[in-house]
Amino acid sequence: MPLIIVIALLTALRYFEFGPFAELSWWWIVGLMAVAYIWFEFIEKLLGLDKRKAHEQLSKSREERVKKAFKR
Repeated sequence: MPLIIVIALLTALRYFEFGPFAELSWWWIVGLMAVAYIWFEFIEKLLGLDKRKAHEQLSKSREERVKKAFKR
């Protein structure tokens, strides 16, 4: 997620030609976008990070349901 924030920030700074970013090539930003795409589409799935996050969310919601059921 920090990579997406950096891309958005760099895009805004380059678009509004702020300071030293006015001379920054658009190819650097496009390159970062390509890196983000490769990360989220391939590497994250290869490492199993997407399934791990989904599993953590499911187990958290399950624990909340169990706590709520036994409170009554």
